[in-house]
Amino acid sequence: MKRKNIKTLGIAFMAAVAFTSCSDQFLQDKKNYDSASADSYNYYSGALARVADIYMWCLPDATAEPSWKYNSTGLADLQSKSTEEYSGFGAFVDPDAEMTYQSGNNPVPDYFQGQTGNIQQMAWGRIRNCNDVIAGIEGSTLSQEEKNELLGQVYFFRAWCYYNLVKWYGGVPIIKEVQDIVAESVVPRSSTKDCIEFICDDLNTSATLLAPFTENGGWPATEFGRVTSGTALALLGRVRLLYASPLFNRKNDIERWKKAYEDIGNSISRLNACGYGLLYESNPGVNASGWASMFSQVQDNTEAVFVTLYNTNTSSSQADFSKNNTWEHGIRPSTALGGGGKTPSAMLVDMFPMADGKRPKSCTTYTMIEESTHSGEKDYPFMNRDPRFYRTFAFPGVRWAFSGDPRSEKSRNPYNGTEYELWNYVWYTSAADRDNSESGNTYGADNLLSNAKGFYIRKRSDDLDVNGSPRYVFDASNGFRHSASPYMEIRYAEVLLNYAEAACGAGHMDVAVEQLQKIRARVGYTSTNNYGLQSNLTSDQQACMAAILYERQIELAYEGKRFDDLRRWMLFDGGTERVDGAPDSWTLTGWNGNTCNYLGFTPLNGQRRDNLEFRVQNTYNNGLGGKSWAIDDDNDPDPLKDYKQMRPDAMDLKIDLSEQQNELKTFYETYLVRKEKKGDAYNTDQSVKYMHFYPKYYLLGLYQGAQSANPTLLQTIGWGDYMNGGANGTFDPLAE
Repeated sequence: MKRKNIKTLGIAFMAAVAFTSCSDQFLQDKKNYDSASADSYNYYSGALARVADIYMWCLPDATAEPSWKYNSTGLADLQSKSTEEYSGFGAFVDPDAEMTYQSGNNPVPDYFQGQTGNIQQMAWGRIRNCNDVIAGIEGSTLSQEEKNELLGQVYFFRAWCYYNLVKWYGGVPIIKEVQDIVAESVVPRSSTKDCIEFICDDLNTSATLLAPFTENGGWPATEFGRVTSGTALALLGRVRLLYASPLFNRKNDIERWKKAYEDIGNSISRLNACGYGLLYESNPGVNASGWASMFSQVQDNTEAVFVTLYNTNTSSSQADFSKNNTWEHGIRPSTALGGGGKTPSAMLVDMFPMADGKRPKSCTTYTMIEESTHSGEKDYPFMNRDPRFYRTFAFPGVRWAFSGDPRSEKSRNPYNGTEYELWNYVWYTSAADRDNSESGNTYGADNLLSNAKGFYIRKRSDDLDVNGSPRYVFDASNGFRHSASPYMEIRYAEVLLNYAEAACGAGHMDVAVEQLQKIRARVGYTSTNNYGLQSNLTSDQQACMAAILYERQIELAYEGKRFDDLRRWMLFDGGTERVDGAPDSWTLTGWNGNTCNYLGFTPLNGQRRDNLEFRVQNTYNNGLGGKSWAIDDDNDPDPLKDYKQMRPDAMDLKIDLSEQQNELKTFYETYLVRKEKKGDAYNTDQSVKYMHFYPKYYLLGLYQGAQSANPTLLQTIGWGDYMNGGANGTFDPLAE
């Protein structure tokens, strides 16, 4: 590719997503360039601006809630709160609030339409932009090399937009050309099969066009973040896997698994040619430090197959448009001047593997996964865990360093950032609160007080101990808000996990196990005990598939992937509940008619997620603690204030944990006790409520606004049809 083209494309692209110094007027105006003249595409700079516009409107955003525009990225959103990762009844699992198609009546999330009449605020506006750019470039006088370079990227994003529709709705309208904005420009829903093939065709086209530019090591370093042929093939694998999964493959058609296996297998070498691979594969570091560092690494991050970049700029008045990743701020405790932290559910904390790679004995979710030889020790969850546990969660008595000083005269925080220790044990000011799982009258040590979380999510943290050059700018007013850590929507580990799942489904369990071994070797497991994997995975397809889904849950935790996996495999009920009006073809006949039984997985329906904390034992909390520091003295409200000298050094993940965890356990045994905290809601009479995912949620219905905007759209079976007086929908997403 011509060097001048690389440089020019890099500048315009980076302007669009705010990477480097250049004019930011393009982003500030947030223009839509549909009105660009045909002649503007004849200039490389003009075509480039339109491609940059596509990037701006289509890239995932780690700071945004899921919507018609953005997918889940691991925030405590309504999708993630419908998984084991968070508690709190996301809309999809609230047992008392069944969603409908109707406005004002607990409406289903609208991932299909967006804001009608505003091309920049609707899903189909993004697709229209892609079609406009494709037509403009194809009809231009640019060289074929220039056309291929630009078109390859746009075909990827058109496929990305369609994937995010099809995974929810099945068949949707296929629109390949820019339509006139007239009433007659309406297109009915196509079959899911046709949509899948359309997406895959676009991705194959993208990969073919981009191959000459990217399969010689990838783009130059200055162009990091642009999609490649490997990006297109990785998404192709995800799409093939979706179509092979029980959600769309109720009969377990083996040909779909074979196609996914073939396509993903063929893509691996091409991804490698683009420079992708498991980061720190040959050097996992201490306690999975290499794995932890990849979430803040940009340069030479071979893991980042599809990535959104951010910067540390503070306002749009700077040379670059401000685009900050606020994840770091959100997960950090208040005494570190963070946003207060995010709380994981106790369910996921207790599900994480033990140090031998097996499930804890107290976890009965995956019955086909062998139990660990280590005791579960729920009262000391930091004991003998998978290395990723310590990089995913933070708990009382762990070091969590950062670059900055949060101390002030009034903060009473004893730690500089470089020595920050988290001691978030709690106490109560009354005996009634102390023994009440619903009480929120909690106060935390080291001036966390009412801002304490019982456990913290640490995943994707820019930890000073693994990244000595932080990607955030810390200050007393904004904490970690101005962070440039990337968000990886597709990383190489997911590609290997997709390959493992497709291989298992196609009957190649040996290939599947090889991928699991690679994933685990990267975090420190060795061949000594088969990387912590049980011996029957190459011979038992059911156990192998269960192990793959378990590994996905751990490896990809808090990255926005779990809800899609639960839907794909129908793990809320095993696929046994019947959708009103569904034909017999919707009945799950593969996997012995129940995916949960097939995998040995406990259905999520009928369960609840609570949280956990470690409170001061009654022996030391009988006198109860205070609520705050006195302004004019040093009266520490912590009931353990006279015993703080008994704290061991906080667990330091830079060194071996064996002795450290035993010392911390002794402190817990002496002074703390585990307490379950209310996560999911209670009924008004204080009886507990349990998750319930209605079967019609597996394939979403259209919100009434979408049908109103396009009367030809048929409603999905199981949902009320706005154009037919609320009668049951007639569109079958499973029909071919």
